Amino acid sequence: MSSHLRPEHAGDGRPKCGAQKRQGQPGDTCTLVAGFGTDHVGVGRCKFHGGNTRNQRAAARAELADLEARQVLATLDVTPVADPFAALSRLAGQVLAWQEAISRIVNDLGDRIRYEGASGAEQLRAEIALYERAMDRTGQILGMIAKLNIEDRMARVTERQADALVSALEAALAAAGVTGTAADDARRAAARHLRAV
Repeated sequence: MSSHLRPEHAGDGRPKCGAQKRQGQPGDTCTLVAGFGTDHVGVGRCKFHGGNTRNQRAAARAELADLEARQVLATLDVTPVADPFAALSRLAGQVLAWQEAISRIVNDLGDRIRYEGASGAEQLRAEIALYERAMDRTGQILGMIAKLNIEDRMARVTERQADALVSALEAALAAAGVTGTAADDARRAAARHLRAV
């Protein structure tokens, strides 16, 4: 039994196995460090309560990845989204770029999309599953954008901004005492500039 799994080393703050002991009293649980091996110590059960099974190791790796992601997220300087439509459009671009990148990898596989696993059974390559997930996500995001009618909403936002600019220009011209032909020339110049932008 390796030293990091002994009960006397389980008091170092790492989570314990917690499995009910077979011959213990109710509530009498295993005090060994959760997990087994260096890849998932502190997660799941100990070696003697199923912590070294293939499924447990896979679940522990997924849990550790989730924990690490949450720790990174907790340190991020998060800025509120001021323009959700633009943010969703950027996200759609990223998802589409990811799907296209995975598509190239899958295309490079050619007819090697399956392989023989350790048990001798034929298995589908992980790249195929990644590609299918990428396609699903792309479809979901693009479908969401279509339902939200973002282009029309963005056009309405732009119209409101243009109206606000025209109002500001009118107020500036009036405050400066610019009237008649000079005011008309200023409005036309502003309109040309806005169209160019």
